[in-house]
Amino acid sequence: MAFDPSVEEQELLAETFRRNAAVMTARERAAEAVIGVGFVVAAAVLWRLQPPHAFAIVPAALCFMVLVCATLVRFDTPFGFTIATQLAFVPLLFTVPVAVVPAIVVAAMAVARLRDVANGTIRPARLLQTIGNSWFAIGPVAVFVAAHTDPRHAGAAILVAALAAQFAVDFAASALRLAIARGASLSSQLRDTWVYAIDAALSGIALVVAKDIHDAPVAILALLPLLGLLAIFAHERHTRLEQLLELNSAYRGTALVLGDVVEADDGYTGEHCRSVVALALAVGAELGLPDDRRRNLEFGALLHDVGKVAMPKNIINKPGALSPEEWTIIKTHTLEGQKMLDRVGGFMREVGLIVRSHHERWDGTGYPDRLAGQEIPLEARIVSCCDAWNAMRTDRAYRRALPVEKARDEMISSSGAQFDPEVVRALLRVVASEAPMPQPTALTEPLAA
Repeated sequence: MAFDPSVEEQELLAETFRRNAAVMTARERAAEAVIGVGFVVAAAVLWRLQPPHAFAIVPAALCFMVLVCATLVRFDTPFGFTIATQLAFVPLLFTVPVAVVPAIVVAAMAVARLRDVANGTIRPARLLQTIGNSWFAIGPVAVFVAAHTDPRHAGAAILVAALAAQFAVDFAASALRLAIARGASLSSQLRDTWVYAIDAALSGIALVVAKDIHDAPVAILALLPLLGLLAIFAHERHTRLEQLLELNSAYRGTALVLGDVVEADDGYTGEHCRSVVALALAVGAELGLPDDRRRNLEFGALLHDVGKVAMPKNIINKPGALSPEEWTIIKTHTLEGQKMLDRVGGFMREVGLIVRSHHERWDGTGYPDRLAGQEIPLEARIVSCCDAWNAMRTDRAYRRALPVEKARDEMISSSGAQFDPEVVRALLRVVASEAPMPQPTALTEPLAA
């Protein structure tokens, strides 16, 4: 995950933060049961294949202590966190019989997580996740057991194979767990594989210490300053991500309040705007808009008429036709709406551009800027089409809703003049299908840390 996470990553991260303090769901418990039982079985098989022998306590104790410290250094990812265990894990492999390593890793992770339980960051039941988080230890142990080789005597090929097995087994276990617990797609998880590059980079440093661990056990303590430095970076990253989520939550909350203001000011306008949202999202999905633009489209559809709250009520509620002077005034609602959203700031400025341009026409005769064709933001073109479709398909004070066939003919006849032909085709495909409209996501609740 980059320092500027995408909209999808922000939503996943916010969900992860919420889950940590919440009771485990049935799906999460099922995932931990599957992953946990699998880990225990795999560790037991490796123990049986290569029973442990006696080992030096002092190096093992020091490795355990440093492993606990490393486990406390957590870098947030959309689905959880990655930890700097590699610095202590590699020396641990060189210190104790490999069959013991999985059990020690679980113990170290559990000890580190007790702090979170004590301060209320996570619920006690989530300690069960330490078993699933320890799957990375199984891969390299399996390689050394299969090769009948002690890590201290392993050549470069076996060491590289052990590292590759660590990453492969860890990713496979994580992918299965998240697929069960959260329905996470493989593609979304593949975006987090950058963490293995960091582990690979730390492995070289850890290997240097591991080679001398038996002759100089205290050498592993030299890794503590590096862990301290990584902990500072991790804390700063966590703080920055929390602030980002809180700021976006404030933007979204303000937008929702504005939506409520529109609905309270004019019941029909508010209901109309919310109806346009679902249709616009469906058309946006049909056209393959990315997540950040779908978010902007969602809010643009909700708030496209927000500027009407600044319009005189005698004009908004006038039952008959508007005079030229009144039309001149009503046309300024797009500019007023943009001004409101510019004051909110953040990504709402991008939403303001959609609001400003949703009355532009494909042929350049719209308002307020007389933009034409591709000059008009695509999101505004979508809102324009969906706005018109919804207006034709709902009852008004001066007419009944048009039949589907009539509304369809109106859209086709206006294609290439008022509306973007590609957007019209996408809209007609959506309304012709019987698939349910996608539910708004950003409008369900503000993104919260």
